Amino acid sequence: MSRKVLITDKVHPLLINGLKAAGFEVNYDTSVDNQVLDQIIDQYDGLVINSKIIMNKERIDKGKKLLFIGRLGSGLEIIDVNYAKRKSIKVFNSPEGNSNAVAEHEMAMLLCLLNNIVIADREVRNFSWQREANRGTELRGKTIGIIGMGHTGVSFAEKLSPWRLNVICYDKYRKRFPSTLRFVNKTDLNTVLAESDIISLHLPLTEETRFMVDEKFLSQCKDKVIISNTSRGQIVDTKALIQGLETGKISGACLDVFENEKPETFSTDEAEMYNQLYQMKQVILTPHIAGWTHESLELIAKVLLDKILAGIPK
Repeated sequence: MSRKVLITDKVHPLLINGLKAAGFEVNYDTSVDNQVLDQIIDQYDGLVINSKIIMNKERIDKGKKLLFIGRLGSGLEIIDVNYAKRKSIKVFNSPEGNSNAVAEHEMAMLLCLLNNIVIADREVRNFSWQREANRGTELRGKTIGIIGMGHTGVSFAEKLSPWRLNVICYDKYRKRFPSTLRFVNKTDLNTVLAESDIISLHLPLTEETRFMVDEKFLSQCKDKVIISNTSRGQIVDTKALIQGLETGKISGACLDVFENEKPETFSTDEAEMYNQLYQMKQVILTPHIAGWTHESLELIAKVLLDKILAGIPK
């Protein structure tokens, strides 16, 4: 009897075809949400999900046949990993699949911010030619501090090697770094905050990192710092960030992720807060699309397929 796998989010056909070739029966249904999943999860031996599905203890318990949970991308905050392991359910993710895409996207955001590209684009379209007002700032010679040196942090650092920046980094848990990062100075958090002109966040969302970038954190940063976040929205306290942007303590921000990424669910306070943020010209905003490339769609599928086939015995 073949083992059944449910895929709830868009994937490259490589994953579907690879699982079928390995003998799995695959149900690919992107309409499945948490409520629907609760009714059918007990039918499946494997589950492949993205951010809309939350695999908490209750839902894991309902998956009585589950052998594995595969996460498209990196963030494991949507899965109670420790509980899954206690239930002998293997958890796979694929951060290697989109780390390059995230790094490229962040570079694009920073260059847009420093060179007023978004503002200038809008002005030109309105027949306004503001050259002096849009004089840019170069990356060369700046100090950029990377907090979190996992797959995306490393990929971003590697992108910076030819730009003649002073690159420093902090990672509480990582002690060894690839040889490609010999130009990066590994230091402590206080040094990153005190010396960085740009702070780049590449952290998982955990209880330790949730709202790590708060008023106290920002007060320790260098004046006129730029904050760049392409990791998880709840790592940054949005109100504290807005306050820093208003006072000039923070000169700019690049944000691909937000505390609440569903505008239709905004409370009145959230709507006011985000409206304030959206009106600021010194921020570059994108809708959680760092890592969302045609190439990463395929590579995420390949990485996850390889891990599943290696980790689940036939």
